[in-house]
Amino acid sequence: MNVKDTTGYFVHESSYVDDGAQIGEDTKIWHFSHISGGATIGEGCTLGQNVFVASGVTVGNFCKIQNNVSLYEGVELGDYVFCGPSMVFTNVQRPRCKYPQRGTEFYARTPVGEGASIGANATIVCGHTIGKHAFIAAGSVVTKDVPDHAIVMGAPARQKGWACECGEKLGEALVCSKCGRAYHEEKHGLIQINEK
Repeated sequence: MNVKDTTGYFVHESSYVDDGAQIGEDTKIWHFSHISGGATIGEGCTLGQNVFVASGVTVGNFCKIQNNVSLYEGVELGDYVFCGPSMVFTNVQRPRCKYPQRGTEFYARTPVGEGASIGANATIVCGHTIGKHAFIAAGSVVTKDVPDHAIVMGAPARQKGWACECGEKLGEALVCSKCGRAYHEEKHGLIQINEK
């Protein structure tokens, strides 16, 4: 079993955690995963089967990363981010095998805001920001920034509505029928205007 220090977190015996990786308390890393040295993973996260986390990647607290997801350099996940099965992040905007582009100067930053959900088989083209509590539908291809609370779908992904922090789709009044949160639209998406 290749485990460096599992005090406070769990690593399945088929997975590898390289020296220099930082992993928070109560995080679980399941079968056939690889966490590179220099990666930072927060508390209470779940990493499914066959997950790769590269050096320099930051994963917030209480994230859920489903099977077959790779987090390459440049990816930054906020707290409570959901990455669905087999979704894809890229990190170089114009890759060429003949002309390798390795090193942090080539890796585009891709921040994902707190509470965002990315559906199964979605692709996030690097260099774009996914807003807080945004919802990326399964199979979507994100080619531009996604505002806070936006629901996007399709290839390329286009906005099809707004999502509450709790995940419910919002109507025109921007008041959640499930939890009662109310929102106002601003330049970078929705902001909550009542206490919950």
